[in-house]
Formats: sequence, structure tokens, C-alpha cells
Amino acid sequence: MRAPNTIIFTDLDGTLLDHDSYSWAPAQEALDELARRRIPLVFVTSKTRAEIDPLRRKLGHGHPFVTENGGGVFIPLSYFQKKIANAVPAGHQHICIPLARPYAEITTALDEIAEETGASVVGFHHMSPREVAQNTHLTLREAELAKQREFDEPFFFAGGEEEKRRFVESAERRGLTITRGDRFWHLFAGSDKGRALQLLMQLYREALRGATRVRSIALGDSPNDLPMLQAANVAVLVAKPGGDYDEEVTARMPKIIRAPAPGPDGWNAVVLDLLGK
Repeated sequence: MRAPNTIIFTDLDGTLLDHDSYSWAPAQEALDELARRRIPLVFVTSKTRAEIDPLRRKLGHGHPFVTENGGGVFIPLSYFQKKIANAVPAGHQHICIPLARPYAEITTALDEIAEETGASVVGFHHMSPREVAQNTHLTLREAELAKQREFDEPFFFAGGEEEKRRFVESAERRGLTITRGDRFWHLFAGSDKGRALQLLMQLYREALRGATRVRSIALGDSPNDLPMLQAANVAVLVAKPGGDYDEEVTARMPKIIRAPAPGPDGWNAVVLDLLGK
């Protein structure tokens, strides 16, 4: 690995990928420029490892990636040319630093909290692949990959605001975290996009051995991206479909850079601008 002085961390759905079509085509110019300058692009997403693998192959992506809202940090073998503490093997090509509790614990907790509070919730583990596809605009095969979860449970509330409030309070009493993503709410324990960014930045800085300063640029569109955006040197909020910006993010980070358009169009424009091109 050539140690660079800029690392870009990006959410996928609704940010680098179009909200409906999941296409990254409008961002191709910026992606090509990153490749030309050999600037690492780290995916930080709510997607599963199984979902990310086909995308990485299509994009020729050889850098680290972070799954399920910061649940697992995956690093290609020998990428940093050092032994990394707390890393475990993850297939033949990667190691993983798990930050979150296992998925089985999370789904059990979701069902227990729903029963305790009377909240009507529907999680991915309740849905068939076909039902996941219907709720996400994914293909059936993509929905099957989305169900191969390791840390984080996406779900939606089928009940009212009072049920939602009771559910959130009960989850927080148990030490669990709930956040709102592009389409779903998410329940997890230990996942943290910001912590994942900081961990990887430390590894990149160690790879440089202090030769130069390394800055982080983070791009996202939803509240589940807030920890990552707050941890970065430069933070960018990508617009939602229709051109609005997430109000929770702007309330917490009023001076955040705003991409000029939704999805990959805005991503492309702001990345090229930040690169000075």
C-alpha cells in the first residue's frame, strides 16, 4: 500500500449509490480521479459484507471497508503490512476487527423489547428475501445478500409514535443503540462508524510513520452517518432525493459542507471540488 495524505470515507446508499437505482455511474469521474491519485476510498455502510463483495469486484475496490453501521472493519490481508490487534480471519482475503455484538444477540433483543413494550416492529429476520426486496428495491438475490447479517438489524416500526418512544427507551436501557438510516431504523450494540473511521485513520497514520499529515474526508446523507461525519477532518452531507438535507444532521452540524445535488451526482461534484479539480 502507498500511504496517501487523504483518505475518503463514504456511505453508500443514497450517497455514492443512487437511492432508487443503486447506480454509481454519475460519480465515475470522481472515482477515476481518486484511482489516478491513488487516494483510498473506504466504504462505511449499513450493508453486509455479502452485499459489498459484488460491488467491490465491479469497482475494482481493494481498500478497507466497514459493514453494518460500523459493526465490522474489514482489511485486505497485508494491506497495512503489520499485525493488527483484535483482528480475526475473515475468509481468505481479509481480516476483520469486530466492533459490535453478534447479530443473534441483536435479533433476540429486538424481539424481547417488542414484546416488553408492545411495539410493532418488523426486522430483516422476520422477512423473507422477497419481502426484503419489496421494501428496498433490491433484486431477490441482492435481498438474500442483505439478510446475511453479522452485527446490525434493520427494522421498521409498524405502530405509532408512543410505541416507538417506549421501544427506543427500552433499547437504550439495555445498552443498545438505535439509529435511523436511509430506509430503515437500525438496532445494534457497539457498532460505530466514527470509531471505525478513527481506527482506520490511526492505521493509515502509522503506515506513514509521521512523514506527512493525513486528513479524512467523510460523506453521508443520514443520521446513522453522524458519528463518521463528526469524527472526520472534513464532513460532507449529501442531499436526499428531491434536494433536501437531513434535518437531524444539519441541526447537529450546522456548518457541514453540503453537496450540491442528491446521491452520486452531488458526491461527484463535491469530491472533485475538494480535490481541487
